[in-house]
Amino acid sequence: MKVRRLVACAAFAAFVAACSSMSSGPSEPVSGIYKEQQVTKTATVTKIDAAKRVVTLKGDESGKVVNVKCGDEVKNFAQIKVGDKVNATYYESIAYEIHKPGEVMNTATESASGVGSAPPGSKPGAVAADVVRLTATIVSIDKQTPSVTLRADNGDVVAVKVLHPERLDQIKVGDVAEIYLTQAVAITVEEAN
Repeated sequence: MKVRRLVACAAFAAFVAACSSMSSGPSEPVSGIYKEQQVTKTATVTKIDAAKRVVTLKGDESGKVVNVKCGDEVKNFAQIKVGDKVNATYYESIAYEIHKPGEVMNTATESASGVGSAPPGSKPGAVAADVVRLTATIVSIDKQTPSVTLRADNGDVVAVKVLHPERLDQIKVGDVAEIYLTQAVAITVEEAN
């Protein structure tokens, strides 16, 4: 959690300066999305060890071979066949809002997650998502470098160089950043053609 918190704080400093096209009114917080990406990879099932519940996958683009141990949570393991295509989509985003001191009531780190799987009898599939909300306080702004130093609620401090120094005029030392890190993965298995 500490590494993820520091990464999110570092990302915050970069995206405060990166979103130069966004504007806010006098009472609206500065907000936006710093990073958003979605990657989909496809692999083909080349071997199945049912006794050990291990599936061997070969990446369609890379040709890389990976063995995947399928736990008991994979309810439809018996439905997987050699030649099936496995699609994995990974999504990640980092969003933020900057508030004046005292405007953010709860500065504790919050986390929410969920998991779902395919109904019994169908091809295996699963979705998992995790959203982490954390806060950090701006402790210094260096317009010469340019950089912003943030202190997370647990005391960790990180300084990050910013991309667009003109955004630094919209934030002040003492402002509080709410940072939302969202990660999700969806896996589906399709029958061989």
